[in-house]
Amino acid sequence: HALAAVRRQTAGYTCSRNIAAYIQGQSPEPRIREYFYYIDHQGQLFLDDTKVKNFVTCFKDKQFLVFFFTRLRSNQSGRYGEDFPFISLCGRERNFLRCDDRPIVFTQLLQGEQQLLSYCGGAEKLVVPFRPEALFMHPISGRLYHPCSERSGDVGLVRSALAIELSPFFVYAQDQSQSGQPTHFLWGGQKHILTNELAGHFPPEQEGVGEHGELG
Repeated sequence: HALAAVRRQTAGYTCSRNIAAYIQGQSPEPRIREYFYYIDHQGQLFLDDTKVKNFVTCFKDKQFLVFFFTRLRSNQSGRYGEDFPFISLCGRERNFLRCDDRPIVFTQLLQGEQQLLSYCGGAEKLVVPFRPEALFMHPISGRLYHPCSERSGDVGLVRSALAIELSPFFVYAQDQSQSGQPTHFLWGGQKHILTNELAGHFPPEQEGVGEHGELG
């Protein structure tokens, strides 16, 4: 199994880089294994200690991604909560997750009888209904967000490539197209008033910026 092979390669690797030290595959209790993951702002999932993070080294097996993200929730385990705020429990495995921005990253808009936003590589197996009026463009970072499940943090990031596809449909108040936030979104033959309902999920210290200070 590809996942098992990657884990064997990293088993015993100790990480202590600005976060709590861990060993991939460690067993703090009998028959319990712990693994540590990272998701970037493009929605790519990696073992946290992967040195080079790119499309080649990220997880691409859809079955695993669906299994992982359908079980994702806030980390209330009492372990690594400060550094890995989310956890996916898979049997006797504890899969801890940290993220560049948000743990849910929308990567694709699926057109059909119902329009759906797909996230984290799960295609049609990982989706939420697309709500154009709920899109939120952060005034500082310029990143685009959309609601997700409460269990996954309420707010999902729209990856930059998809955000660029959607950008022509935003409407701005007069003379605000360069510096202001959009007020409406043109979609499906309708002019939707943006609710900005997600604004309250961004405390000032976050400023909508990822761990590397990247914008957009």
